[in-house]
Amino acid sequence: MLSPGSLQADRFGNAGAAFATTHWSVVLAAGDSGSPRAAEALEQLCRTYWHPLYAYVRRQGRSPEDAQDLTQEFFARFLEKNYFSRAERQRGRFRTFLLTSLQHFLAHEWERTRAEKRGGGRTPLPWDEATAETRYQLEEPGGLTADGVFEKGWAFALFQRALARMQQEYATAGKADQFEQLKPYLQTEAGQRGYAAVAERLETSPGAVAVAIHRLRQRYGQLVREEVAHTVTSPSEVEEEVRYLIGLMTG
Repeated sequence: MLSPGSLQADRFGNAGAAFATTHWSVVLAAGDSGSPRAAEALEQLCRTYWHPLYAYVRRQGRSPEDAQDLTQEFFARFLEKNYFSRAERQRGRFRTFLLTSLQHFLAHEWERTRAEKRGGGRTPLPWDEATAETRYQLEEPGGLTADGVFEKGWAFALFQRALARMQQEYATAGKADQFEQLKPYLQTEAGQRGYAAVAERLETSPGAVAVAIHRLRQRYGQLVREEVAHTVTSPSEVEEEVRYLIGLMTG
């Protein structure tokens, strides 16, 4: 797992510049108008952050099968207007709203639908069930509460999504091998000996490696900030959320 511990605020650039057009604020602005743009934004966010919710349900003591059913049924309902229309009255980070909605569902909604077919016959967010449980076991929640499991899982998902985007960028540019060689130094300093070893593998100079690592870290920081911007309501919230998520991963 890649730790964001070495990321510093000054590596992220301007918050406003990273505030994308498909994000949580789009959903909030649309309210329950049925905007296709808002619906797409909401579904994309849910696809990114389904696993922290699955982990939350598992940590509540549910079996893998029940956790899968509950999470799928929650998303089926959440993606309907009668769920996300509440967002306008509960402005805040998508992370908070999503967990609050799940807690409400578990406490009030599920009991009324227990007799229905498993998952209600709906799978709005397809996933490999075996992979879901394998990920949960590998992440090993330890002594964390269900809320703690959710929040740490959320931070992990966000940083991993930023990393995956950067990996794809390097692959598209024909630099997949360079990315694999440089990736370990996102969080650790290579030192001159490390630079020399990487330079030899990449057939370049240690100085060029140092510059490449610096650029890698800068780009990763930009992508992390963009991902955070998807989940908050204004650019002014990005910095605080970045610090909070880094704290979750390094605390």
